[in-house]
Amino acid sequence: MTAKTTVMATKTGLLVALVLGLSISLPVTAKLYKWVDNDGVTHYGETIPPEFADKNRSELNKAGRVVNQKNVLSPEEQLAKKEAEAKKREDEKAAIEKKRHDQTLISTYSSGKEIDLARNRSVQQIDLHINNINSQLKLNNDTLLGLQKESDGYTKAKKPIPASLQEDLKETQARRNKLQESLKKIEADKASTEARFNADKERYQELTGK
Repeated sequence: MTAKTTVMATKTGLLVALVLGLSISLPVTAKLYKWVDNDGVTHYGETIPPEFADKNRSELNKAGRVVNQKNVLSPEEQLAKKEAEAKKREDEKAAIEKKRHDQTLISTYSSGKEIDLARNRSVQQIDLHINNINSQLKLNNDTLLGLQKESDGYTKAKKPIPASLQEDLKETQARRNKLQESLKKIEADKASTEARFNADKERYQELTGK
């Protein structure tokens, strides 16, 4: 037997003796724990010191055998676990919503053609809104063009532009920007509505085979 083997055997024997000694001295209801500190040193005791509460531990019986193992996750592992649990909840919620939506489709429509009609009605309402905004934009642009011409007239005549005219220009430009933003939003709503009804029709056909 080599010197290294002798040392390892000696350490193992001491640990076994220590565990057995502790086990024999413990009350029947007491528990014995084993844990490893930050330096890799193994410890035994009836309680886990607070500074090692976040370490992996083993519970031993009176014979020194492991009867329960508790692995404490690292901060990264805990974060990954929370994210996985959150994703699972989201997936379960999405599955419930999908089932509810499928039931609504089947109970609401009797054919894909009805979905087309519903889509067209919704799009027509949006188109009316778009046409209204475009009409307001045209009036606004005409007003802005007139104000700009008036302002250019003062500039060419090398006269100061009246404060009231400057204010009118500012307000008209601001209204044009607001109308353009509204138009962009309603056009996006139109595209979203069409896509939603088309997806509903495709899903309805999958569910019913119609």
